[in-house]
Amino acid sequence: MNAARRRRALACVVLASALVTMPPAAAPDEQAAPAVIVPRYVRPLTSVESGRNDANPVWTRSGKLIAFERSRGDKKEIVVARADGTLVHTIYTQASEGGKEPRFFFPGVVEEVSYNAGIAWSPTGDRLAFTSNGGVGNYDVYVHELGGKTTRLTTHKEKDGQADWSPVSDQLVFVSGRTGKGDLYLLDVASRGVTRLTWGTSPFLYPQWSPDGTKLTMLHGNNENHDIHVIDDVRRPAETLRALTTWTHDDLRPVWSPDGRKIAFYSNYNPAGDPKTWAIVVVAADGSDPTEGAGLAAKVVATGVLPDVERGPAWMPDSAAIVYVKDDRSEYNPLYLVDLVRGTNVLVKTETKMNHDVTCSTDGVIAFRAQVDQWDQI
Repeated sequence: MNAARRRRALACVVLASALVTMPPAAAPDEQAAPAVIVPRYVRPLTSVESGRNDANPVWTRSGKLIAFERSRGDKKEIVVARADGTLVHTIYTQASEGGKEPRFFFPGVVEEVSYNAGIAWSPTGDRLAFTSNGGVGNYDVYVHELGGKTTRLTTHKEKDGQADWSPVSDQLVFVSGRTGKGDLYLLDVASRGVTRLTWGTSPFLYPQWSPDGTKLTMLHGNNENHDIHVIDDVRRPAETLRALTTWTHDDLRPVWSPDGRKIAFYSNYNPAGDPKTWAIVVVAADGSDPTEGAGLAAKVVATGVLPDVERGPAWMPDSAAIVYVKDDRSEYNPLYLVDLVRGTNVLVKTETKMNHDVTCSTDGVIAFRAQVDQWDQI
């Protein structure tokens, strides 16, 4: 995807603001990088409601549906909508009589709701996995069939969560505290069979499948430092586990590029040595890049980044650009796009404030959270 086509892909941005008209796209042979990217339109997905915050949008692979977390107070529910903002339904849970098993409710039912978050779509977009405490305090992984039932997949007394659905099969990878440390497990959705993947002395966290469904990337470390790791073959996890980073800087939320060739992540590496200043680093997924030192530092593509604890950097579908939030409160944390081919970082002009939770659909539509009248909105 060349620069002009990428700007056309950026024409549609779903978030909270007024309608913005995109100027005519540049000619395909234009070589100069734009000073500012102005989307054709920027619009809210849903209306603003006092006391309600929406966050963490997740597209289906087709880009036809988007799910996000909606919170009122300390309770969270999951909302599924079409790209035009039409709500499909809401998923939320409450403890049943006796307080042992959750009940699930859908639109039109007003109940005190529990914690429901951590969305992962199935490859076909007809189901989604999520983490819920079921209103009883025990965090487990559930799967919801659109228009159908919701099933509890894990029942361990320790916390299960951070699930990611394989892009090519009916398997989930998830994190469980059942070992006391935080290890990765593979779960077959149909049989509910569970296979342990890691045996760590410190936690493995936030696993993500490669686009071909054969590999995983994840965090590994403790509160002092996290590094990026990869399992090259989920059928042989112990033998194929390797580190992509081994330095003293904290690395967070690795994400595969859509073509599977690169992995982007947040790092608090910076020349000034300020642990509160974050960057985006992009490395080869095959491990051919340095894992530390100046060689790895040279892979920084953006600085002054506001890291997202719920997700990693947002790849554009051509694997040649990443959209992120600039850590600049004086400009209300604007969106930027880093072009990995040109090496340029360009403002995406959305006229929104306090942006976060950026995600891109397979056809280049960007969804994110922004603040409107003190409430967060997609």
